[in-house]
Amino acid sequence: MEIVPMAAEHIPAMEAIEDASFPTSWSRGSFSRELGSAVARYWVGVADGVVVGFAGAWVVLDEVHVTTVAVDPKVRGQRVGRRLMARLLEEAVETGARWAVLEVRESNDAAIKMYQYFGFRQVGVRKKYYENGENALVLWVGNMQQAAFRELLSVL
Repeated sequence: MEIVPMAAEHIPAMEAIEDASFPTSWSRGSFSRELGSAVARYWVGVADGVVVGFAGAWVVLDEVHVTTVAVDPKVRGQRVGRRLMARLLEEAVETGARWAVLEVRESNDAAIKMYQYFGFRQVGVRKKYYENGENALVLWVGNMQQAAFRELLSVL
């Protein structure tokens, strides 16, 4: 799998993966708007010319807010999400980010496990955050400029 910056031609496949991954998807045009954002960073996993996943974040000064990570259901369990997340965080570290935050559905055990691999830990709960009333766990990781964190990213 090759990991490349998001481009306009990736968006239809990203929208299809988004629809297959989440009960409520981003609205049409959301990814296009992100392309024009000065703070948005999106990476796309491409295997044999096919988009298999993506990860995105907003990077502002020394903070990263992970906005979305999604993997095509056909290739889940193959560490696609982990590799995309590593690339996303690696770029953020290169630009001076020191910490990252995200929200994840409390029922999404696979995603929580992946985030924990990168050192994210729960720091809060957003009650009834999602459209179906499910809570979001707020996860945070700091010390991203330390050698141990950089080494973790380089392994992937």
